[in-house]
Amino acid sequence: MNVKTILAAKQRNLGGDTVSIEPTADLAAAAKLLSARRIGAVVILGAGGRLAGILSERDIVRALSEHGAAALNLSVGQVMTRNVATCTADEAVASIMERMTAGKFRHMPVVADGKLTGLISIGDVVKHRVEEIESESEAMRDYIRTA
Repeated sequence: MNVKTILAAKQRNLGGDTVSIEPTADLAAAAKLLSARRIGAVVILGAGGRLAGILSERDIVRALSEHGAAALNLSVGQVMTRNVATCTADEAVASIMERMTAGKFRHMPVVADGKLTGLISIGDVVKHRVEEIESESEAMRDYIRTA
């Protein structure tokens, strides 16, 4: 299974829109957006729809620990993670799971030709891996029943 499979399922179930925010928005607006959408990260797009960064709950917590309540007035661009690990739609889910675990991050933008095409979370990856294992298990049970 590859990332394309996850994105297709998200498109069917959720409409597949990737939430983004302007780098000039303040952290308070970003926190409200995360809360309203019930998500853990938003992407920041630059010129031409290119990925400029990602802002996660962890980035917000880090800013609050360093700056206190004044962090809520900082711009997203000041707080976001700029060196973002990305993947392509053709990459294997097992590889993505390993990269996310090793890097200790929970969200990975999917890019094609430098442009954002989607965003997957560790929850998406685990959900689809569990479904794959259940499907394999069911196929094995069917095989045993008919043997």
